[in-house]
Amino acid sequence: MDIGQLRDNIGHFSLDSGYLGNQGYEKVLLQLFGYTGHGKSSFINSCKYVLEEGERFAEPAEARETHHGLTMSRNAYPLTETITMVDNRGCSKMDDFERSEVYAQLGNFIPIGQKVNWKDNFSAMMEDLENSELEPNYTDFIVPIFVYSVRQQIPDAEMQEVKKFMENCVRMTGIVPIIVLTFKTRGDYLDIEKRFRLMGAEVVIAIENYTTTSNIKTLGRTTDILMVIDSALRNVKFRLEQPRNPRRERVERKKFLLNYIHQTTTSSETVKEIERERERVRERTIQLLHFREAKNPACEVM
Repeated sequence: MDIGQLRDNIGHFSLDSGYLGNQGYEKVLLQLFGYTGHGKSSFINSCKYVLEEGERFAEPAEARETHHGLTMSRNAYPLTETITMVDNRGCSKMDDFERSEVYAQLGNFIPIGQKVNWKDNFSAMMEDLENSELEPNYTDFIVPIFVYSVRQQIPDAEMQEVKKFMENCVRMTGIVPIIVLTFKTRGDYLDIEKRFRLMGAEVVIAIENYTTTSNIKTLGRTTDILMVIDSALRNVKFRLEQPRNPRRERVERKKFLLNYIHQTTTSSETVKEIERERERVRERTIQLLHFREAKNPACEVM
């Protein structure tokens, strides 16, 4: 597929194009995850650059070639009227609470623009989850994208962590995360790609980001970056071929997160709090179903 076709696919993408329509979704949210300093922010800058005309490179997402990372908040960057890319806070030590925060970002339970603080206690996490119910977001179609630098060798322990994250992405979103390998020319990306495919990745695309010092548009580099966005949209189209229920799916994501926290905590008091939250989720689900049935008795819950 040539650059013109890729740009056209992205620029004219519509959630209404399928025979079932948008089913309640209003926006595609491309959620970026990865370890700190692996190039998430640079990838966002590159995506915006290849979708625009001209050779003027900008850095709307603050990026720096560092292993420490800069992103501390969930920051949103619109690519089109329908597609938004989100730079989530990168992982570092990946302890139980940090992993839970990652899934809270993936599930869209932390508002866009809010600073992400790695918490060290259950109560603080539950407070954030409760606050997310004040203005629940049901209308974003989430596509996970995992960014990994080929300059890094994947240790066995980290590989298992990434594999588990990929599996949980499928449970929460129904989509296998797209793998973006950055710094394509600075390592053996073919070996890293093979390892990700052995972990279950379906789409792995190696790219070289554009930067302030390397911003002359080339055919290969631009095509690789556009292919990532196009692959995400093809996943959305595929999922929308089946009946969806955005409200129910959000409830299921929250139940997954609560179960995940339950599995990683042992305190009896914590377990009691989780059980109480589960009951609140169950009651809220019943209320939503009753509301839908009362509004449209003929409507079947997907």
